[in-house]
Amino acid sequence: MKVNVTLSGGDGPRTFRLCGRLGWTLYQLFKAGQRGVTPLECPALRWSSYVHKLRQKGVPIDTEMEEHSGAYSGRHARYRLACDVSLIVSNPEGHE
Repeated sequence: MKVNVTLSGGDGPRTFRLCGRLGWTLYQLFKAGQRGVTPLECPALRWSSYVHKLRQKGVPIDTEMEEHSGAYSGRHARYRLACDVSLIVSNPEGHE
């Protein structure tokens, strides 16, 4: 998946391109809107790593910890975009 991203706010709009899992992660966050997304709702390995790498690129993402029950009860993260984002997605199915 390839995503052209424009972040609003700060010193002005900033545009860059993401590919692969980072593009996929930002797309999932964008689709989730204010509801946000958790690894339980949208399973993928290494969610926290992808979020960390997006933050290093300057994408503001909030994290809220939530309790969950079940056979493997515990806590999980809910991630939300913390800025206005515009996306142009090419290759949404992830095929090159």
